[in-house]
Amino acid sequence: MPMIRVEKILEEPELYILRIDDDQIKYFEATWDIPEGITYNAYLMKTGDAVILFDAWKTDYTEQFLETLSKIVDPKDITHIIVHHTEPDHSGALPKVLEANGYKALVIGTSFAKRFMEGFYGEKIVENFHAITDGEELQIGGRTFRFITVPWLHWPDTMITYVVEDKLIFSCDAGGGYGIPETIDDSDEKVVEEYLPHVTKYIVTVIGHYHKYIVENIKKLKGLGIIEEAKMILPGHGLIWRKDPLRIFKHYEDVGAGKAKKGKILVIYDSMYGFVERRMKIVIDELKKHGYNPVVYRFTDKEAPAVSDILGEVPDSEGIVIGVSTYEAGIHPRIRYTLYEMLDKANYEKPILVVGAFGWAGVAGKEIEHLITRSKFDHVDTVESRGMPRTEDEERIKEAVRNLIARLS
Repeated sequence: MPMIRVEKILEEPELYILRIDDDQIKYFEATWDIPEGITYNAYLMKTGDAVILFDAWKTDYTEQFLETLSKIVDPKDITHIIVHHTEPDHSGALPKVLEANGYKALVIGTSFAKRFMEGFYGEKIVENFHAITDGEELQIGGRTFRFITVPWLHWPDTMITYVVEDKLIFSCDAGGGYGIPETIDDSDEKVVEEYLPHVTKYIVTVIGHYHKYIVENIKKLKGLGIIEEAKMILPGHGLIWRKDPLRIFKHYEDVGAGKAKKGKILVIYDSMYGFVERRMKIVIDELKKHGYNPVVYRFTDKEAPAVSDILGEVPDSEGIVIGVSTYEAGIHPRIRYTLYEMLDKANYEKPILVVGAFGWAGVAGKEIEHLITRSKFDHVDTVESRGMPRTEDEERIKEAVRNLIARLS
């Protein structure tokens, strides 16, 4: 059952987090396996004569959101609603909030957000809407709110809010992650270490298609000087960052750039009847012999890992090995889907080795090679042979692994 957490984060300005821990969700965006769950974070600020709501919760939890919000403030007293990103996991409860508010609050967002809100929820919701320009500042409740667009993190409507006097960054999806951390913020290092892999998985699956914009937008924010001086980063999912606010954007930057962990090689393969698996044992043993750490995901008749988990391993891998069966004159379906998503969501300049097995005709390796040549990945070699690996096949595989390692030096 989803747990609701409400905490006062600051006394001045009076600032609250309203967080619901969604442990019921199975597939984020109806696609990505997330047994770890996710949180939806909204924030409420009372300052001067203003009451500002920052985002909301998923549509499914609208009634719970209104009930939780009403314990802190009468919805009729909300003067401003800031919409950082209109995806319904953040905006879904807003129609009912505005209805309870009597549509008095000024809704603030980008011009894209206005179009999306109208499309999702109808014209009435944007009757009192202010579309910001990039870098625009508004005086609200005696404080300066600066709105900065960060398009494609991960929709074109995305922006962040910087409260100048208090050095607060409300960042919505940017800075968020999967998972339901035990704490509200980054004060417990153990919680942070357990949480960050879920952040990586989130970045790749949710923002990965636009990962070059992560680096570009963080560069933009650094140029404005607000990341370095921020006292708190408040995302729409996961932990608040106040012990070390720089850490989360540094992590985002590293994932966006595909910064590798020394020695990590991602190994992905299917094996229907053990022929590919025998070859991958050769690969894994050779990698270990040369001091590398293979991280292995296998599709067999006994296991099928979540593609979302595999994608989360790509950014910090030095290189990748794909083992594949030819299946009905093509790529094995599990590997084909994984590869397509890698090329879309985790397309980095990393070397890839392809090792394949076939029964009567080798096709899968050539098809993968063709796909890789149209990506940023660096194709090292394709080693494909019939049935069980012979002595000469083993030597070719070992040589190909050494060639992969040579690309890393």
